[in-house]
Amino acid sequence: MELVAGCYEQVLFGFAARPGEPWTVTPDFTNHAHTASLSAVAVNSKYVVTGSRDESIQIYDMRKKVEHGALLQHNGTITCLEFYGTAHLLSGAEDGLICIWNTKRWECLKSIKAHKGHVTSLSIHPSGKLALSVGTDKTLRTWNLVEGRSAFIKNLKQNAHIIKWSPNGEKYVTVITNKVDIYKLDTASITGTITIEKRISSIRFITDSVLAIAGDDEIIRFYSCDSQKCLCEFKAHENRIKDIYSFEREGQHVIVTASSDGYIKVWNLDLNKVVHICMSTRILCTCMFWHLLFSFNKL
Repeated sequence: MELVAGCYEQVLFGFAARPGEPWTVTPDFTNHAHTASLSAVAVNSKYVVTGSRDESIQIYDMRKKVEHGALLQHNGTITCLEFYGTAHLLSGAEDGLICIWNTKRWECLKSIKAHKGHVTSLSIHPSGKLALSVGTDKTLRTWNLVEGRSAFIKNLKQNAHIIKWSPNGEKYVTVITNKVDIYKLDTASITGTITIEKRISSIRFITDSVLAIAGDDEIIRFYSCDSQKCLCEFKAHENRIKDIYSFEREGQHVIVTASSDGYIKVWNLDLNKVVHICMSTRILCTCMFWHLLFSFNKL
């Protein structure tokens, strides 16, 4: 398992994480491919892609541990990156474009003028047939990825900066400042709202009905999507939390948090065991992925 994180200092860090009692996390690689701070990161089973304020998307081959090239379709800061499987990547940027990439040849299959302002966030439906995006034009847009066209536009009262599908694809959420609106897919209507005191920096579905929320403070909060009630919360860091990632291993949910305090921490949900990594840089974005151990050992 590999943990990757990008920072203000233009560097992508990689760590090999091995579950155990306790977990061991060791430095694996660094890649300084950008000329400005990193703003987005995404991974699949082979590649890490990073977006930056330098307007480029850099590709890093995790198996060979080498730079694989750069994608230069956008003008403006890259704001969001998301893989679907091993064949496609979607990117969004301040130029208002969403680009669909073929990851075998790294060709831009389609460039869509998605928003009149910046694209602030995008999310691909678990089926791979739909995507959602939000931007600074106060719209939420649904995209038919099969045909590469707009399917639905919803006007918002304010600009949303995060959008996310639930794991089963039956609901999605938008984040506007400190508020999470929960939508049902079949009606495209809001079924509930969660509000916290601080601006929300990151959210993650732990299950289809449980959301982990990080605001501009040191607290991780878990909310029920059904009741919109806080299930529990805990202090995770000494400074504001920038990103959350989660995964499931052998029936156990694991949370990864990154903070401006310079730490990445790995938590199990019973909160009894914590593994953390100390870093001397400010973390912007994190992502995690699984690959076969025998493949890892051959690298």
